[in-house]
Formats: sequence, C-alpha cells, structure tokens
Amino acid sequence: MAGKPQALREWHRLFGLLLTDLFTGSPFVVEIEADLSVQQQLLDVVIVRRGRGRFSGRLPDGLEGLVAHNLITFKSHREALDAWAMKELVGHYVAYRKLVSTSPSDLLAEDQFRLFAVTARYPQNLSAQVPWQRVQAGVYDCQWGADTIRVVVAGELSREPHNAPLHLFSASPDLVGFGGRAYQRHSPDTSSLLVQLFKGLQSEGFPMPYTMEDFRRQFVKEHFSELTPEDQRDVINSLPPEALEDVIKSRPPEERLAGLTEQQIRQYLNRLPTERPAPPRKPRRKT
Repeated sequence: MAGKPQALREWHRLFGLLLTDLFTGSPFVVEIEADLSVQQQLLDVVIVRRGRGRFSGRLPDGLEGLVAHNLITFKSHREALDAWAMKELVGHYVAYRKLVSTSPSDLLAEDQFRLFAVTARYPQNLSAQVPWQRVQAGVYDCQWGADTIRVVVAGELSREPHNAPLHLFSASPDLVGFGGRAYQRHSPDTSSLLVQLFKGLQSEGFPMPYTMEDFRRQFVKEHFSELTPEDQRDVINSLPPEALEDVIKSRPPEERLAGLTEQQIRQYLNRLPTERPAPPRKPRRKT
C-alpha cells in the first residue's frame, strides 16, 4: 500500500479493522499494514494463527481453510485487481516468509502460507490473462506461476449472513445494506468502524438503502442493555419517537422497568383506566 492516496489507505484500513473484529476471540489475530521493509512496503492484511483451536462460526466464502500465515491484498470499489497487484502480493509473500522464518536459509514450509486477493469488483482483465478457475459464486482460484492465489469478489458472494463482512466492501449498495443488517459485531468498537464505512460510502455518492439511522436503530436495539445509565439516557433523548418505541418494545419487561422507582411504577399504574372492558358475551344457544 506504499504510495497510495490517503483516501484509498483508509478503505484498506477499514477492511483490516473489520477482519480484526471478525476474528476477535478466535485463535487468529489480524495484523494491518504489516511493515515488510525499511521503505514501508505495506501488505494490506495478514491473518496469523497464534493459538490452537478452530474459528467459531462460519467464515466468508473463499476464506475457509486458513493456515498459519494468510496474506491478503484488498482492492476497494475504486481500484482494479490487476496483474501488478498480483505481482506485489507474491513479492510481499517472499519478503514476509523470510521475515517470519528462522533465517533465509531455513524458511518455513510453503504449506504454512496462503495468498488471497479480495476485491469489490470482478477483475475482468486479469481473469482473461491467466489460468482462472471458478470455485463457487464469487470465489476463484488464479494460477500465478507456481502459486495458487484465492480471489474473492465481494460483489458476487451469495447473500448469506456469513458473507456479511465482505458484503460491506462490495460495489453493490444492496449488498452493503444487507451486510450492515446481517453482520454480527464481535466487539463494541465496531459500531464506530461501521459509522466510518457508511459515511465514506455516502460521501462518494453511493445510494444507500441502509442508512445511518437504520444502523443506529439496529445497534441500540441490540446493545441498549449494555450501555451505561448515562448513555441510555442520551440515546433516549436522541432517538426520534418511532425509533425509541421500537427500542422499548424490543426489551424484556424487567429491563423496561429497571430504571424506574417503585413510586414511578405506581404513578403509571394509577393513570391506567380503572375499568376493564367487559369480556365478550357468548352467543346464546338456540333452543
């Protein structure tokens, strides 16, 4: 990523941060903009196994079968995945393999590394230049010399919840909207990350069926009970009436009453109608 404009670097960082959240609590950790040289030849994302066990849940299509070191180049909707990008990825792999091995003469085995290219749009030119095999919707294997590079096209992945993290970086407004609704956050900081993502798309003129208001409403409904009493009051004061009603209805009765004193509850009960409607009369039997 060296030499890229700041706007493009921001997209790459958002992509890496989203993957950081996805792998939270798993035996994998995500390193963003791994520095591979003194000249800061930055690799977009490295997913490294640092513990035993398996990833809980289901990974996005194309990212299954992770090994010890998984190197990823990412191309946003403003970039093309082309031959130069693949050469850069392989070059990063060579440098990274030397870096993490005991010495250049004692390299880690090749099966400890996998190469991925995640792109928002289908790389039409690249697919016509190299051996190219479709694995499934949105997932391809590109043969680059002796290396097989897994290519994942976010805009072609099936509309399923496990693909939501990559849908957020697709070139399709509908898929971005689906991703925003379906993605299950794994850490509290991810809400601000998604806010940045949606703002970035809106600033670039993307028609967004999933708006910031939709996101706030969904986030509050899912996480209202985790907020501090002060934050809950701020949320109540900031939401429009219809959104606030949705939040209140989504909470169990004990949570709705948790912030009220006994006197407030009694005052509310005293305001309710004292006469209950009579039960419906049963029809008389004909004799």
